Amino acid sequence: MTEKEKMLAGLLYDPSIHLLANDRLYAQDLCFQINQLSPLAEKQRYELFQTLLGKTGEQFTIMPGFQCDYGYNIEIGENFFANFNCIMLDAAKITFGDNVLVAPNCGFYTSGHPLDSQTRCRGLEFAKPITIGHNVWIGGNVIVLPNVTIGDNTVIAAGSIVDRDIPSNVVAMGAPCRKYKTL
Repeated sequence: MTEKEKMLAGLLYDPSIHLLANDRLYAQDLCFQINQLSPLAEKQRYELFQTLLGKTGEQFTIMPGFQCDYGYNIEIGENFFANFNCIMLDAAKITFGDNVLVAPNCGFYTSGHPLDSQTRCRGLEFAKPITIGHNVWIGGNVIVLPNVTIGDNTVIAAGSIVDRDIPSNVVAMGAPCRKYKTL
């Protein structure tokens, strides 16, 4: 099994191998190009995002300051909106449904490191997917950690750290994020 296959399977892998390092450099270069564009260069920005991301809806907006590791593991649905400074560490799949709103300064982190220091010092890491349902609103400065699913029609309050699944049709908040009320 290659290191990339291990990464995509959620196993421990070595991110420093040449292939993965080159994939990250390619994504970083595309992010740099996107983030340097004039606000008036909407068509060029749209085309670069379609090149960078694994799958996009027809209509989407991603504001400047966007960063990702690979891009090809990110899928966004129709009418996706991400405000300024969105970070997606996409060593595993990050999937967004339709009509998702992401406020400024949010992070979606699929990557993690072993708790065992000897394994961690060897440079190994793992990645687990993140899935965001349809009609979800994620407030400012929210962090979503690996292996999390957020259900449809849910609101995640600003400043939350989401480290576990959140059901559909709720408002959730806190660090760690918990259901606050049903919608």
